[in-house]
Amino acid sequence: MFSLSSLIRAAPARLALPNPARVFARFRNQLAPKSVKHIKRHKGRIPIPTGGSTKGTTLAYGEWGIRIKGNGARITAKQLMTAEDVIKKKLKIIKGTKVYLRVFPDIPVCVKGNETRMGKGKGTFEYWATRVPIGRVLFEIGGGVPIREELAREVLRQASDKLPTQMEFISRSSPPRLGNLLIHPPEPPKLALATEATVSV
Repeated sequence: MFSLSSLIRAAPARLALPNPARVFARFRNQLAPKSVKHIKRHKGRIPIPTGGSTKGTTLAYGEWGIRIKGNGARITAKQLMTAEDVIKKKLKIIKGTKVYLRVFPDIPVCVKGNETRMGKGKGTFEYWATRVPIGRVLFEIGGGVPIREELAREVLRQASDKLPTQMEFISRSSPPRLGNLLIHPPEPPKLALATEATVSV
C-alpha cells in the first residue's frame, strides 16, 4: 500500500506540464493562433505603407467591403469578433452569404497593472491583437447570392462603429489605396483622335 504522503511527493514528478507557448487561458478567444514561437513580444509600431505596394487594399473574395481610411491601428481580437458578429447577425436573413476576415490577430499583448513599480520584467499576457496600416481591407461580404448595396452599406457601417478607427465602404470598382492616396488606373487612349489623324494624312 502507498501512503498519502508518498503519492503527494511523487505526483509532481509524473505530471507533464503542457507547452507554455500554448497556454493562454485568460480572455481565450476564437481568434487566436494555435501556437507561437515567443510568448511575449515587443509592442512594435503600426506599419506605414511607403514602398508603393497596394497589396491588401482591394477586394479579393467578396462584392462589398470596408477598409481603413483613418490612421492605422492595433485592433484586438475581441473588436474583430464583435464586428464580425454584427455582420453575421444582419446578413442571417440572406441565405448563402459569406463574411471574409482579411486580417488575423497573432500578436500577444502583455499588460502590467496600474501603479506598478518599474522593473521586474514584462507584464503577463492579456489579449491578442493585430497591427493594421491605413488602406488595409478588414472585412468583405459576398457569396453565391447578390447583396443590395443599400443593405451592404448599412451592415458594414454598423460593423465599422465597433472598430477603433475610421473606415470606408468599397466595392469591386473601388481603386486601390496607397496611404492617403487613391491610385486610379490610367485612362485608355482615345481612338477617335487616332482615326482623325489617319484621315487627315
